[in-house]
Amino acid sequence: MTALSGAGRAVAGWWTRPVPLARVAVLRVAIYLFLLYDIFVLTNDVIPMAHAPEFYQPTWIGRALPLPEPSVPLAQTLQIVIVVGALIAATGRLPRVAGWVVAGAYFQWMVFSQGYGYVSHDHLALMVAVAALPTIGRAGFTERDSSEAAGWAFRCIQVSTIATYFASAVVKWVRSGSPQAWANGAVFIWALIRRGSDLFRWTTDYPWLLIIAQWGLLIIEFLSPVVLWLKGKALYLAVLMFAGFHLMTYLALGIHFLPTVICWLAFLPLERLVPLAQRAVNGVRRRPPVPAGPPSK
Repeated sequence: MTALSGAGRAVAGWWTRPVPLARVAVLRVAIYLFLLYDIFVLTNDVIPMAHAPEFYQPTWIGRALPLPEPSVPLAQTLQIVIVVGALIAATGRLPRVAGWVVAGAYFQWMVFSQGYGYVSHDHLALMVAVAALPTIGRAGFTERDSSEAAGWAFRCIQVSTIATYFASAVVKWVRSGSPQAWANGAVFIWALIRRGSDLFRWTTDYPWLLIIAQWGLLIIEFLSPVVLWLKGKALYLAVLMFAGFHLMTYLALGIHFLPTVICWLAFLPLERLVPLAQRAVNGVRRRPPVPAGPPSK
């Protein structure tokens, strides 16, 4: 029993390792402001598609829960609620009330967005982040305390971020029959021929290079859970590697995965940005006034 209780405490400690509240405040601003970009740019098809509710075929969660059918007035209302709620939550005011309202509205928004034949798994971590942040409560930019509640919320975001990659590797395995079948296939060649940019289309002349890249991607995705236990420079290097991967896919194929990329911020010591921002603001305030020129004749 002692070993089991010790293991339980270790697991609980891993999930609730305290996180500085200043880090929460910075991530909260990044996530909630990104939601505005998401609903107006990335998932801006919710309102247009609401004009054709007969084509709506919700995913399993949309069928399992008693959720409403899409309509233009409902979609427009959701958009307004998300905008107002996200702006309030980003300021740190009413973090629980505003956060839960945004979480509910954004959940319904995404159910509508994914109910017309396309499911974008790049939103998994973002949806978890929106649901987890309201559980923390108040968090200011200048607070020096840490919080286990914040640690739990951040760990949820981190795990869902990593799950995006690991689950992708599992799906590749299942759909192809084996990992090597996918890695030795023509996935990258097909993608580059179909939508590749001129910057990377030359690689189709070297299939062996793309095979190596496919093996590299598969290995990285399967090993992605290791990131959850990295610290310091090793962690920063891993974050940079995944961000670089998404930059490459954007330059090559126009695929960005921004909703997932923004959630990688949960792995970084964002509280270090606060003093930098304060010094920048103070520097602007202390800047001497520009002397007036000579009077015009």
